[in-house]
Amino acid sequence: MIPLFSAGKIALGSIKSAKLRSTLTILGIVIGVAAVIANVSLGASFNQHFTNEVTNLGSNFIYIQGMEPKIFYDNEMKIVENTPGVSGVSPLKAQTAEVTYMSQTKNVMISGVGADYDEVANTKLQKGTFINDNDGYVAIVGYDVANENFDRNISVRNSINITFRVGENETVSKTFRVKGIIQNPKNTFVQAYNDNTAVLIPINVMNEILGEKDYGGVFAMADDPATIENTSDEVDKRLSRDLGISEREFEDKDSRPYMLINQADILKQTDMMAAALSSFLTSVALISLLVGSIGIMNIMLVSVTERTKEIGLLKSLGFTGFDILFLFMIESILLGVFGGVLGSTVGIAGAYGVENFLNLPVVFPFSLITAGFLVAVIVGFVSGVYPARKAAKMKPVDSLRHE
Repeated sequence: MIPLFSAGKIALGSIKSAKLRSTLTILGIVIGVAAVIANVSLGASFNQHFTNEVTNLGSNFIYIQGMEPKIFYDNEMKIVENTPGVSGVSPLKAQTAEVTYMSQTKNVMISGVGADYDEVANTKLQKGTFINDNDGYVAIVGYDVANENFDRNISVRNSINITFRVGENETVSKTFRVKGIIQNPKNTFVQAYNDNTAVLIPINVMNEILGEKDYGGVFAMADDPATIENTSDEVDKRLSRDLGISEREFEDKDSRPYMLINQADILKQTDMMAAALSSFLTSVALISLLVGSIGIMNIMLVSVTERTKEIGLLKSLGFTGFDILFLFMIESILLGVFGGVLGSTVGIAGAYGVENFLNLPVVFPFSLITAGFLVAVIVGFVSGVYPARKAAKMKPVDSLRHE
């Protein structure tokens, strides 16, 4: 058997002697491997992005939104608050109103919230402090409202005027002092309410202005992510019992006058979306890799035909069929190695550029790069098997006579 080092030198010489053919062969692998690494990395980045989006929405949150008016009152709030596994709760009520600042008026979503809303909804402030139980006419302004909606930026301690619609034709205007500015959450995929484009005020003040006592919904926080589904189910049972829903009707989700979602449910949905997207991207990449492997096989077959006399000469010098097979296989594997190194580099660079452009988390598992490289070597090996066997089976006399 020919030594591995000698076989490598001969294979490298063959690759160098046909630069264009070798380049085209390697290019097919580069494109396939780069596509696999870039697409799988993008799939992982989207998965991480979706997870971050849901996490940014709240800490182990359970959100209950009334589908009809005047469903949730203080009694329902206490039911949710007293459910085992619930560590925090805030009422929530939203209405579009006119916000006037420095003689400019814009339509903005006004959300009435409780003092614990910042914790249960994971709302972080860029400046100032959040609402407390003793606050009156104060407001927490969303990042976009403070920095983009008006010609001049809104700052802490500024005053804004909010005009609410009460009934069909009546309006009520009140002046609020800005107590805090919400930090830009960069959360654009999923939100129950987008705090970024809203103004938050104490819910008791909002109800006082509107002459109402009900809440639009309830934002709650579970103690533990591991038990959030059980806690959510218990909240659902207690609320449905309070609202007069029978056990038979309870099995019908449409029978409830409210919608209940939790962080675990949304994470499941986003995981399914990410898995579907990742599968699609990987399928496209594998098609590219298949095309590349076919290209390797075709070019190696051409190489066998072009080197028929060389094969005959080698056999006449004492090289066995196995030696010829070994030489061609080494050449195929080397092409795979070169293509794998270049493909991995191009794939990583491409994925990094796209992920930065789309503001996605940069995810590059080491196993992904290793897998991409191994795939290239395996593709080179498998694609070279048939041409190598064909070369090994040639008869020396016929090979030397070939024109």
